[in-house]
Amino acid sequence: MSTKKVWLITGAGRGMGVDITRAALAAGHKVIATGRNLDKLKQTLGQSDGLLLVKLDVTSPADAESAVKAGIARFWRD
Repeated sequence: MSTKKVWLITGAGRGMGVDITRAALAAGHKVIATGRNLDKLKQTLGQSDGLLLVKLDVTSPADAESAVKAGIARFWRD
């Protein structure tokens, strides 16, 4: 059984969100990193195979649904 996880991190473009995202990636986990400003996410976190950057305003149910669907599409596993 794999101990690797898929994380969905809100506010990943600054503060503790950046630190948590980087720590999860360093541990080999997959991360759906979200924030209101996609360009800031790209600038702060860059790109990697285990990282999916998604725009998310947590006050928007449509954004939340889109973020989860994007994560499932990218990282779904049996």
